[in-house]
Amino acid sequence: MDDGRKIAYVPKEGWPSFTWYAIEFAIVLAVCMLVAREVVATLSELSPDLQNYIWWGITGLIFLAWYIGIRGFILKKKILKNRH
Repeated sequence: MDDGRKIAYVPKEGWPSFTWYAIEFAIVLAVCMLVAREVVATLSELSPDLQNYIWWGITGLIFLAWYIGIRGFILKKKILKNRH
């Protein structure tokens, strides 16, 4: 008797792997923005234009530090790798 295992596709993972990258991206971006907001809030004497540049600079530095520094060298996980 055939119990259906030969004709049914059963994936190895129940959760697609790309969604973990999307969740990680959202968390890292949210943390970057929150940290930058708190730092810029302490610099209230600066002009809004300069605060904007500082906000984007801090957000970008933390984002790059995570994906290039921490994730790339410390955790040794490539951002884009082939999964077969």
